[in-house]
Amino acid sequence: MSLTAPAGQVTAPPAPGRMGVEVQPTEAMAYLDQLGRWRDERRTELDQLDEAALHAPNGSAAISDITLSMALWKAVSDRYEQLLATWDAGRVGPTERTRLANLIWGRLDAAELTGGRLGAAGASGLSVSLPEACRLSDALVSQLRVRLGLEVSGAEITARIRQLRAQMERIRDQVDLEPAGDAYQEAAKTQSRLARRLAELADKSGRGGDVAGLLGPLEIEAATFERDLIVGGARRRDAAALVGRARSTTAALEAREAALRELVEECVRTVDPAPRYAVPDVELLGPVPNTAAQLEIYLRRLDQVGRAMSHAQDAYRQALADHQELGDRLEAYRTKAAALGVAEVPDVARVYGMAREALDRRPCRMVLAQQLVALYQTYLQLTEAP
Repeated sequence: MSLTAPAGQVTAPPAPGRMGVEVQPTEAMAYLDQLGRWRDERRTELDQLDEAALHAPNGSAAISDITLSMALWKAVSDRYEQLLATWDAGRVGPTERTRLANLIWGRLDAAELTGGRLGAAGASGLSVSLPEACRLSDALVSQLRVRLGLEVSGAEITARIRQLRAQMERIRDQVDLEPAGDAYQEAAKTQSRLARRLAELADKSGRGGDVAGLLGPLEIEAATFERDLIVGGARRRDAAALVGRARSTTAALEAREAALRELVEECVRTVDPAPRYAVPDVELLGPVPNTAAQLEIYLRRLDQVGRAMSHAQDAYRQALADHQELGDRLEAYRTKAAALGVAEVPDVARVYGMAREALDRRPCRMVLAQQLVALYQTYLQLTEAP
């Protein structure tokens, strides 16, 4: 059965501005118009590809990519609706323009984007921005068109070469974001090799040669490479965010540790018996790691340390609060005794002095102090005013 190719692939528009910086109204209006057309045309294109996959001999192999593409489209569409609501037909001030930038460049939830899958690259726990999600969608659709073996016309060959050139520019920009080192060198070599292959195919097509069979593998490799670059960049940002979170949490726990040690010393000086909880030593966790897997483990340990500190802090504070409450109760009884005219009765006064002395002793033996305060209350109840 011969398959008819869907309409030519659309390409996501370039996004204006950057995170936290107001988007100019003219740029926002143009981008929303282009993104809206991209969204509608991409949905039509995905529906056509889905239909083609139903009739293609190898269509079952494309189901996961089609499902993933639909999820990407849904996430982009939802964010587009939020952009439209914020845009409000152009009635925007500085706050709304900044929110537009944050919606464009802010991250989309990984669960909404991929359902936990991104092919061989893997994207569990990954989050990407709206422009990156659009480019991922473009790359996946390119792969699907080639995988399904759709027939192409001469005009579409020219369009596909043009799209590959645009894709090479995007790849070049993405490679420039790679950190210096072996990974950057390898990415630059791959980008250069793909660019040479594209130049050779474009030259051969210009001479009238048949390049339809050669375009497919190049499109797949370029789309896979671009996808991996985007995923890698997003993972680096996620790792950087985890490092920042780990460092700030560590600093906060170190401050809590110092305050907790002072609280423990005060409690041990004040009451006996005092709680016996060890103060966690944050330094024993070692330095903050720099890999995502180790960072996750490190953050979990920090959370455990935080919970242990909270438990110990509550216990020592409660011990001090019990001592304070006992002293306040004794003074309340003393005030009542004075009002009843029995405060200076020898037995009552003697028991008060014993209770006061027990509470003022350091450390205060809480069991004895409690019994003496209770005894003072009993004398207060049984003694009549002279």
